[in-house]
Amino acid sequence: MSTSTRFVDRADAGQKLGVALRSFASENPLVLGLARGGVPVAAQVARALDAPLDVLLVRKLGVPGQRELAFGAIGEDGAKVLSEQLIRQLALSDSEMAGVEERERVELERRLARYRAGRAPASLVGRTVIIVDDGLATGATARVAVGVARARGARRIIVAVPVASYEAREAITRIADVVTCLSTPEQFRAVGQWYEDFDQTTDEEVTRLLDEYGSPVRAPHHTG
Repeated sequence: MSTSTRFVDRADAGQKLGVALRSFASENPLVLGLARGGVPVAAQVARALDAPLDVLLVRKLGVPGQRELAFGAIGEDGAKVLSEQLIRQLALSDSEMAGVEERERVELERRLARYRAGRAPASLVGRTVIIVDDGLATGATARVAVGVARARGARRIIVAVPVASYEAREAITRIADVVTCLSTPEQFRAVGQWYEDFDQTTDEEVTRLLDEYGSPVRAPHHTG
């Protein structure tokens, strides 16, 4: 696929990603969508692989005044990664970072309550897990997600995205077992530039997709 591929929307990207991941279907994988934007992509992957879908909550820690620029990320189970180089470069203070983290932790807990609706997260112990997002800019959120999946006992971790910056892809390659990325454009500024439709994913869409695809593991050769 061309390094300058553009996708119609997240569903289109997920369908293409599902084709690229077909070889993993035999491992009975669990697909984890990073909320919110990764979930519509992950739903199409789950559909293509006939695999169950769950959500993994991560929140980017955005630089004050430049929220799209992440100095780190937080996730479920208290997971956190920081970009020490960027923090030094921007001379971010402890109080600035603590304020951002506190706000994002509140939002993460709100989304956990909304999306899980009292349901326990799917067990990752001994499983092949495919972590899906709509793209990687810095890779901070994916790094947190891999850490959470490892801590929860995943046997094999595949990170799958439609598009990523070269730097983010290389960083994730060092910590995931497999990275599947359809496009690594040379002129990468933001994930959204590689989608014709990159409207914000809503809470309602996430919960609908989880209800539709988040079923228990299905037997591969028979029903009932």
